Amino acid sequence: MAKSYYSTVLDHDAETVWAVVRDFNGLATWWSASVSESHIEDGKAGDQVGAIRSFKLGDATIRERLMALSDLDRSFSYAFEEPRPFPVDNYVATARVRPVADGRSFVEYYAEFDHADVDHWTAFFAAEVFAPALAALSEYLGR
Repeated sequence: MAKSYYSTVLDHDAETVWAVVRDFNGLATWWSASVSESHIEDGKAGDQVGAIRSFKLGDATIRERLMALSDLDRSFSYAFEEPRPFPVDNYVATARVRPVADGRSFVEYYAEFDHADVDHWTAFFAAEVFAPALAALSEYLGR
């Protein structure tokens, strides 16, 4: 199993950052330059485990299922739903927010998955998904 990882430190406390990212349907709010038309299917809430979010990322429609959410750990995990947006198997991503002693927060975003071309997909998810998402989050919080 491969792991793609990206992290950053944000100049906002962990509670503030977590309040934004914990809404599984909130991508279109803080990553609005890339994500549009986001909704939770079947009338579930954006913090309900099992909820499926469907959103547009560029021209692609992506569906992801919330697998876990913990306010105590300030983390959530999700998996791709069919049709998978990328040709990887067993993809599970996790976002986690941790406090830093000086009032900032450490945010990590990573995924584990299976694919024969580990190097390509590990680099792709870190550079093309996680890094831009966290840059957009930082920009949103800076407003």
